[in-house]
Amino acid sequence: MTRIAAVRGAVPPNRHPQSEITDAFAQICLPEGADQRLLRRLHSSVRVDHRNLALPLDQYAKLDGFGASNRAFVETAVELGAEAVGAALAAAGLAPEDVDMIMFTSVTGIAAPSIDARLVGRLGMRPDVKRVPIFGLGCVAGAAGIARLHDYLRGWPDHVAVLLSVELCSLTLQRDDSSTVNLVASGLFGDGAAAVVACGADRTDVPAGPAVVASRSHLYPDSEGVMGWDVTDNGFRVVLDTSVPQVVQTYLADDVHDFLRDHGLTTRDVTAWVCHPGGPKVLQAVAETLDLPDGALDLTWSSLADNGNLSSSSVLYVLRDTLALRPPPPGTPGVLIAMGPGFCSELVLLRW
Repeated sequence: MTRIAAVRGAVPPNRHPQSEITDAFAQICLPEGADQRLLRRLHSSVRVDHRNLALPLDQYAKLDGFGASNRAFVETAVELGAEAVGAALAAAGLAPEDVDMIMFTSVTGIAAPSIDARLVGRLGMRPDVKRVPIFGLGCVAGAAGIARLHDYLRGWPDHVAVLLSVELCSLTLQRDDSSTVNLVASGLFGDGAAAVVACGADRTDVPAGPAVVASRSHLYPDSEGVMGWDVTDNGFRVVLDTSVPQVVQTYLADDVHDFLRDHGLTTRDVTAWVCHPGGPKVLQAVAETLDLPDGALDLTWSSLADNGNLSSSSVLYVLRDTLALRPPPPGTPGVLIAMGPGFCSELVLLRW
């Protein structure tokens, strides 16, 4: 089976408490003299304490359109991507030239050549490395990326594969947009990168991390308008419908129970739930619909408070923290969960 050899993250250096970000973004999103009570209430309710941002706070008001924001995305994504991949390979005891495939995912900026292409020479990867850039999966892409690495490594069991996620959500902030959804997004989402190094079953020269046993995808009907982007002249304008927790309540429990049943398991057998921190209402819906024990999502809540929602990178941070802070008993099952635009979910069954 596929083994996860290392998970590492990287964040930009501009770290601020939520209150400072609220003050700065109020000036960008709201008209001069506008009532700020709704923005401040929304920023307080998302349960985010700190976030790291791609740019210094005073630079956001100076971004003059999608082009400027995207140039900042490319520059920062290359720096954070190099840091995250380099750290993950070092933790796995591997060199850049050992990598056979690199998958890159983001939904907060675009680049051609893609970010992974820009990293190959910089990091010293082989020129014949396979590259798989992905755009559009959003928050689900951290889980889906691990699942697709597993699919690849089943066919190439002697290979090493890397998943890199870079999400710079702050660069999608819409200026002069006082809509509730923009105000929520301006308080919930943060910036960061994460890298996963995974190896096929025939590689025995890497750390013995958790095994990927199986995965399952589910695209829900008539839900295309629940989450995503409206692409405008000013860049990516967030679509974030209030029905997201209801979609979770409707579908997730059956998905998880059926998935586990196919492997002779129930939710009571699972020793760690590695869940994407989509926001307080989503996490409450996950805990309620799966009837999770108290504390099952503590690391997810902590990640939300420490970093905000990092889109596809977030579930990888929770996986990193699970391995470092609360390693489950060896041989026991774990479930990694994320949801995103489509609307869809991705489940990954792990064995610690």
